Amino acid sequence: MEPQAYCIHRAFEAAGPRLFRLDRHYFVYALEGSLRLEADGRRWTLPPARGALIEADHPVRISVPARFISASVLFDSAMFKPSQPLAVFDVSPLARELVRECRQWGRDDEDQTPHARQMFRALASVIGQLARTPSPCVLPVPTSREMMRALAMIEDAPADQPDFAVIARATGQSPRTLARRFASEMRMTGRETLQRIRIIHAVEILALGNASITDVALQVGYTSLSAFNAAFRQVMGMTPSQYRMAYRG
Repeated sequence: MEPQAYCIHRAFEAAGPRLFRLDRHYFVYALEGSLRLEADGRRWTLPPARGALIEADHPVRISVPARFISASVLFDSAMFKPSQPLAVFDVSPLARELVRECRQWGRDDEDQTPHARQMFRALASVIGQLARTPSPCVLPVPTSREMMRALAMIEDAPADQPDFAVIARATGQSPRTLARRFASEMRMTGRETLQRIRIIHAVEILALGNASITDVALQVGYTSLSAFNAAFRQVMGMTPSQYRMAYRG
């Protein structure tokens, strides 16, 4: 008989999107690499800064852009009820330490000690609370082939200053049609979409490295530190320095 909760600690090689559904609540957490999730018309990237809590039986599409090492936890659905079917959130220092502790107990550990069960219950409580404040680092999933191609062009070079007229021609549409697609499919303008992509990229750099805030700003396309701070605060509700301090505890 499987334990109420257990950890999966393993490496996954790069793979294209596939439908994913489990009969347990699933906390996805990356130790190395990143994962891409798509569900409910939205798309997230999960670097080690972020985790996802997926409710049992909720379908998601998962792809692995490059080698990904997971320390994810599966919970029996009777243990707790997530506040929503899928929540992606910044992982707190406490949650990371609890995951670190829970990594030692896998699916085959049927006779878990009281300490092990207590650690999993504590982790469930912490991530359940974190899931109530989802990360704003999310993008809508485009519905047209043209918008998918346009978005890919921006994401391939987020630090560049894109010429939307050039992007429109490259994707076989007029600038006016491209602007309408941004509004209808992304629910943002092209410039707002670019800013969201840049801030998502900045969050990943801040979480994974020690680059200065100025260097991070330059890497994602901002030549003005004040403009970067203002854009970051607009999306994340805090400055880059405050985010880095919160992530690292």
